[in-house]
Amino acid sequence: MSKHIYVINPNSLIAVTAAIDQALAPLRFADGPQIHCVTLADGPAGIQTQRDVDAVVTPLCTQIARSERDAEERGGTAAAFVIACFSDPGLYSARESTDRPVLGIAECGVLTAMTLGQKFGVVSILQASIGRHWRYFASMGVTGRLAGDIAIGLSVAELADQQRTFARLCAVGEELRDRQGADVLVLGCAGMAAYRAALAEHLGMPVVDPTQAAVAMAMGQAALR
Repeated sequence: MSKHIYVINPNSLIAVTAAIDQALAPLRFADGPQIHCVTLADGPAGIQTQRDVDAVVTPLCTQIARSERDAEERGGTAAAFVIACFSDPGLYSARESTDRPVLGIAECGVLTAMTLGQKFGVVSILQASIGRHWRYFASMGVTGRLAGDIAIGLSVAELADQQRTFARLCAVGEELRDRQGADVLVLGCAGMAAYRAALAEHLGMPVVDPTQAAVAMAMGQAALR
């Protein structure tokens, strides 16, 4: 029976889903689980406020049920779900809605970063996201390992401007590395995946794309179930 991992982008931007799908190419192999990237059509254009986070909980759970049926129609089973937004919206409700593993990219990205360095820094998109991230990191009990969280000041949609985005990523990454003591970075948005490798090379330090981290964990869980 084939195994399927569903990566759900909880915003409605198809371009973001396409970028996530491309970033997951290294994790696809012939005998592995099939990885499907899905756009939440009922989601906002970006998860940028707590209200956005709250609004996608029910549609997200509905999408999980829909994806479970999709896996069955393909003659297989849904092995795991990944919520591809750094706010991990609806994570706990989603876990209650299915008996399959549900992974949030923020949680997985941070846990992965802590295996690669002592102090992790987070590159966020907007200043308004930072307070929400700190609340989440506090609930995880990892603030003692957090060097800092700095925003690049661009919306999810504006990340498509490659030159501007990469320049801002480099500037913020240098600040976190040189002034705040980070020795590993976590990209604080699923839409930043395309810049991970170049940013890691520019900074000379590990950079974690949280969606890649979460899908890697999902694949491990799928193999062991």
